[in-house]
Amino acid sequence: MENNLFRNSANRLEAHLGKSVHDFTKDDIKQVVNDLNIKMVNFMYPAGDGRLKTLNFMLHTPDYLETILTSGERVDGSSLFSFIAAGSSDLYVMPRFSTAFIDPFSEIPTLCMLCSFFDRDGNPLASSPEHTLCKAMAAFKKVTGMEFHAMGELEYYVIREDEGMFPADDQHGYHESSPFAKGNDFRMRAMQLIAECGGKIKYGHSEVGNFIENGRCYEQNEIEFLPVPANECAEQLLIAKWIIRSLGYEEGLDVTFAPKITVGKAGSGMHIHMRIMKDGKNMMLEGGKLSKDARKAIAGMMDLAESITAFGNKNPTSYFRLVPHQEAPTNVCWGMSNRSVLVRVPLGWTSGEDMCHKANEKEPLTERDYSGKQTVEMRSPDASADIYQLLAGLCVACRHGFEMANAEAEAERTFADGDIHDPKNAERYATLAQLPDSCAASADCLERQRKVYEEYDVFSPAMIDGIIKQLRAFNDRTLRQEIEGKEMLMEKLVRQYYHCG
Repeated sequence: MENNLFRNSANRLEAHLGKSVHDFTKDDIKQVVNDLNIKMVNFMYPAGDGRLKTLNFMLHTPDYLETILTSGERVDGSSLFSFIAAGSSDLYVMPRFSTAFIDPFSEIPTLCMLCSFFDRDGNPLASSPEHTLCKAMAAFKKVTGMEFHAMGELEYYVIREDEGMFPADDQHGYHESSPFAKGNDFRMRAMQLIAECGGKIKYGHSEVGNFIENGRCYEQNEIEFLPVPANECAEQLLIAKWIIRSLGYEEGLDVTFAPKITVGKAGSGMHIHMRIMKDGKNMMLEGGKLSKDARKAIAGMMDLAESITAFGNKNPTSYFRLVPHQEAPTNVCWGMSNRSVLVRVPLGWTSGEDMCHKANEKEPLTERDYSGKQTVEMRSPDASADIYQLLAGLCVACRHGFEMANAEAEAERTFADGDIHDPKNAERYATLAQLPDSCAASADCLERQRKVYEEYDVFSPAMIDGIIKQLRAFNDRTLRQEIEGKEMLMEKLVRQYYHCG
C-alpha cells in the first residue's frame, strides 16, 4: 500500500522508484540513470549570493558515475563565498541523494542533486549555510526535545507587455481569476514543475500587487508550501525560485523576486511559517489555544527580531519594503490573525466546528483534528535572503525563547491586538522596537546580538563577520531618506538588485 502511495506522488522520482526521497540510496540514483537513460548529472549548490550554482558531469561509464556519487568534486570556495580566502579556497561538494530530481528544462536527459560543502579534512564546512541550518536544528532539538519545521511563501512579479484587455484594478489583484489575472497559467505550470522536482506545495494564487506602467503589465503571484523539516523547506524554496525563473526565461516573461520594484506598490516578501513538533504532534497548540511553548518561541523571535533582518533582508531595497501601510512589518510585535505585526499567528482551525458538514449538509457531522495546521508566521523576510541562514536564524531565535528567563513577560509585552499603524493606537504601541531601516543598521543589530547565534557553534564567527561586512558594504545608512521622492534614483536602485537571491 505504501509503495502504491509513492507511485502516485507528484515527485517524478518518488513515483518512479516507489519510495520516499528520504530513503533514496546511491543504488537508487544508479537505477534512475539506467531506467531514464540519463546522460548528464548536475551538482547544484547555493553560493553567497543565495542563487543556485551548477556543475555539469557528462556520464561516459558506470565507474565514472560511481566516482562522482561517492567522492563528489572540488570547487573554488573563494569564488562562491566572500568569507573564504583564495589561499585556502578548495572545497568538496557532495550530492545529497534525497534531493535528486530530473531537470525539467534540459533537452539532454539530466539528473540534478543539491550538494553539501566539505572542508579539506572531509568534515562539513562549518561556515556553509546548509550545515549552519543543520546545526541550528540539532541545537533546537537538544534544548527543547522538539523538531523545527518551516514552510515558505514565495512572492514574485511576472512582467509582460500590456494587452489592454480585462485590466485588473490597481493594487487589487489578490486571488484574482483569469482573464483579469494574466499570469495564472504560468504560475500553475511552475507549480507542476516544482511538485515534480519534489516541492510540497500548499497552494498558489495571484497577490495584491497589480499595475500597468510604461505599457507593461506587472502582476504579483504567490506560491505557498507545506510545513516540513526546516532543511527541506530551504531546499524546496531554492529549487522553486530556480524553476520559476527558468520557466519565465523559457516563455519570454520577465520574473523578479525583488522586495521592491516601484514606489507605492506592494513589495514582495518571503514570509516563513514555523511549527514545533514532537513525536509527530504539533506543539503549537494546547487545549485549542496557543501553547506556552509557542509563546516561548515567539518571545525569542521578538528578542532577536532586529538582527534576523541580517539574514532575511540582504540588500538596500529590502528596507524600502519595510515601511508602514505597505502590508509589511515595521514594529517588533506579534498578534493573532493580525497582518500589521511582525509575527502573525494565523487562523489554525481551532474552533472545533465541522465546517465541511455545515457547507455540505449531506456530509455526516464529524469530529476533526486540525491541530497539525497551526503555525506562526515571520513577515519581515524577502527573497534577498540566504534561505539557509534565514531559517537557521529563526531556529536559533525560537530556541533562544526557551532559554529566556523572561520569555512569558516578553511575549506579553510585545503582543498587539489592533492595527499598530492606526493613529488611535500610537500611544499604546510607542514602546515597541522598530526594525532596522538599512543594511548598515541591520549589521549593527547582528553585531550586538551575535553571541546568541554563535552559541552551540551554530553560526561560525567567520560567517557572522562575513554577513556584517557584506551588509555594511552597501553604505546605505541614510539611503532611504536620501532617495525619498526621487523616482529615477529608486528605479536605478531596483534594477541593480532586480534578481537578488
